[in-house]
Amino acid sequence: MPTTPTLSATAAVSLRDDTFDLANPTAYQLYALAGPTRLRVAALEVARQKIVAFDDHPLAGLADLPAAAAAHPLLGHAGWARLRLALAGTTSTLLPAPLYRPGDENAYLRPHHTLAPTEEALAYALPLPAPATDIVSIFAARHDLSHWLYTVHGPSARLLPATSALLAGLLHQRGTTPRQLYLSLAEQELTAVVLGARLEFCNTFAVSTAEDVAYYTILVMQELGLNPERDPVTIWGELTGDSATFALLSTYVRQLRFGARPFGVQYFYYLNEVADYRHFDLFSLVYCE
Repeated sequence: MPTTPTLSATAAVSLRDDTFDLANPTAYQLYALAGPTRLRVAALEVARQKIVAFDDHPLAGLADLPAAAAAHPLLGHAGWARLRLALAGTTSTLLPAPLYRPGDENAYLRPHHTLAPTEEALAYALPLPAPATDIVSIFAARHDLSHWLYTVHGPSARLLPATSALLAGLLHQRGTTPRQLYLSLAEQELTAVVLGARLEFCNTFAVSTAEDVAYYTILVMQELGLNPERDPVTIWGELTGDSATFALLSTYVRQLRFGARPFGVQYFYYLNEVADYRHFDLFSLVYCE
């Protein structure tokens, strides 16, 4: 029988460092990642570059996000030094920056997604470390969400796709690591990224079983000329070392390992209860301008 790849995320989690002061929002940057069933939020204290608040709450769906965000104790509070809100479970595509022309977002997205009357096509340019990896993400978002975001948090707040957060984290810390495959398992989605001297591949696959995860992983490795017996694969997200997904995947990929949190940032001690390989995409929003 096929096995489900993801963990249950029905229980709400809310963690705060003892020093966190909601009455002084200008001392913090706020980062949020919303998917079809979850809203995760983290606050970074600017002075210490330290994550000092973390929430993981159920979400009825992305259509409910404006109302849920407005009622959230952190997202509904204005005045943060910076705010970035990433969307998972929405259509996005990547363009090399030299090919991007502002104003043509609808045309770029049209081959991948038909915009609903409630949606708009937006662009987000990653501040990446080398010209070979300059990328613009084109993605769909609800009008009411962007209207709420900019009304409450001002024009400096940014919407972006979750894939851009993942790429920002990977490219910020990969250094001189040899060409390899990186995986991020989220809510019924698997994002696969192959990085060498440049970004070679990035795609998100719909998955519902452990077998789906293994299939797409091996498919990407075969298509990109990576060897499951020899080449390392790093994975983050919603699984555990004793999960059916990790067990099945490790029978095909011999050098499978869990990733760590983005470095260059400190994490308050309550997060010691949360596995390091979870929430990489959320914490990587720190590197999204």
